[in-house]
Amino acid sequence: MSSMVYKNKKPLIFFLVPAFLFMTLYLYYPFVRNIINSTMNITQLGAAADGVNDPWYLNYVRLFQDPLMGVAIKNTIIIMIATLVFQVGLALMFALMVDNITIGAKFFRTVYFFPIVISATALGLLFNIIFLYDGGMINNLLLKLGRTGLIDWKDENHFIFTMLFPVIWQYVGYYFVILITGLNNIDTEIYEAAQIDGCTGLQRVRYISLPLLHNVIGTCVTLAITGSLKVFDLPFTMLPYGMPMDKSWLTSTYMQYHSMRTQDVDYSSTIAIVIVAFGVILSLVANKAIREKDY
Repeated sequence: MSSMVYKNKKPLIFFLVPAFLFMTLYLYYPFVRNIINSTMNITQLGAAADGVNDPWYLNYVRLFQDPLMGVAIKNTIIIMIATLVFQVGLALMFALMVDNITIGAKFFRTVYFFPIVISATALGLLFNIIFLYDGGMINNLLLKLGRTGLIDWKDENHFIFTMLFPVIWQYVGYYFVILITGLNNIDTEIYEAAQIDGCTGLQRVRYISLPLLHNVIGTCVTLAITGSLKVFDLPFTMLPYGMPMDKSWLTSTYMQYHSMRTQDVDYSSTIAIVIVAFGVILSLVANKAIREKDY
């Protein structure tokens, strides 16, 4: 009975078509519409285009001439590197440590994952209170410790840290869960055989855990790259509209600024295409660099 179900694959079309239509309506069509809008002259959100730009690639030329777009790309790359190093790196370290303990493993899994379930907007407001200039938790703690001068955590010397810290803190648990699941899928008999052969804990990690986690780490790297391009809510809540002095823009917040604040819809569509192009190109590069292995 079950074998007949698997042989007859025609009913699967009834499940695939609705999903395909949904993706076409809410993913592929908006993307194609964005490409078209980037060549048009649209001066108000929801309004019809006034015609095609002259020349049609005017917005793409503007991208290279816009200094704030360069700032947004630079800050996005910084967040991407920090995401790969700290989010995936810390998650890997925590996963390896939790996998090697027996007491309290469930507790640590819950603690590391907990930030994911909190709204990013709520976290942004929370960290705003922490990083306030005169009434924030950190500055008050520094005053208690004897420091005389307060730190403006949102000035041009500190805004990167202020923006990065909550983003990294929130999503470490996301990659931790993926990595700890990968570790749980490794056959325990391999570890037992290694222990019999006199393998130490560090040797287990180096020669067993990390090689067998290669494909999972590659997945995390790809997710981290694409995720860093979509970071919006936390930075926007803490540093709205390019504070300080237009130096804290990200590609996502800069796109939102032009679509909602200046109503420059065609230019925001162009920025959206750049974000998608970055994501696709960098994901392909990451997949080439970390090729999937069959163990």
